[in-house]
Amino acid sequence: MIPLYDQNPASTRPFVTRTLIYVNVVVFLLQWWLEMRGVPWVAEAYGMVPSRLSVDPLGEWPKLLGSAFLHGGWAHLGWNMLFLHIFGDNVEDRMGRDRYLVFYLLSAFAAALAQYAIDPLARTPMVGASGAIAGVLGAYLVLYPRAPIAVVNPILPLWLLMGPLFALPAWFVVGMWFLGNVSGGLASLGGSGAGGVAFFAHLGGFCAGLLLVRPFQRATARDSRHTDRATTRVSNRRGAFWKNDGGPFWK
Repeated sequence: MIPLYDQNPASTRPFVTRTLIYVNVVVFLLQWWLEMRGVPWVAEAYGMVPSRLSVDPLGEWPKLLGSAFLHGGWAHLGWNMLFLHIFGDNVEDRMGRDRYLVFYLLSAFAAALAQYAIDPLARTPMVGASGAIAGVLGAYLVLYPRAPIAVVNPILPLWLLMGPLFALPAWFVVGMWFLGNVSGGLASLGGSGAGGVAFFAHLGGFCAGLLLVRPFQRATARDSRHTDRATTRVSNRRGAFWKNDGGPFWK
């Protein structure tokens, strides 16, 4: 299930979200450039390696955050940035730029600690923004559980009847993501192949987002009114992804 965007316009420009996307892309391009020139140890040197953290916590703790700006490949980067683009703007809108940035970094920190706690002696480096973005997903779930999310229709024959996309509520999309990570995490504990995915980092970041969203939310009357209007607007729409002239967005 691949989400493409949400029907939940923010009232402010997502400056921090866009900046985080730019930084992740630039760092990955630098990482890719170095690896193409025979420097294969970037992830090993700057990613979070649990066994090294166990031996030298004072020297290695900055990598709990630094690893969130490295990625294992183009697909890894693209998938993470897609989720950050879809869900980050609304969370930033509700928290404000400064609080949102701190929230994002704390989610990354909590994600790395969760993965470390599962196997403190692991020697595989953990990289990727997935844990921090999982925190954003947790916050979005709390703030906008009914917001419609456009996902790709996975059954090609149904494109003739339903079109290439259909809308699902955020609680369902995020819930399926969560269940997938729980399943993958349990499978990895049982010795099954996890494909190198840091499932417990995702779960740790997600739980951090659920717990931190309310303290970091801007508690003002303006935000409360904005939430009510957004919920009403979304719930009263005839279709989730239709243009103002009444036609589907792809026509």
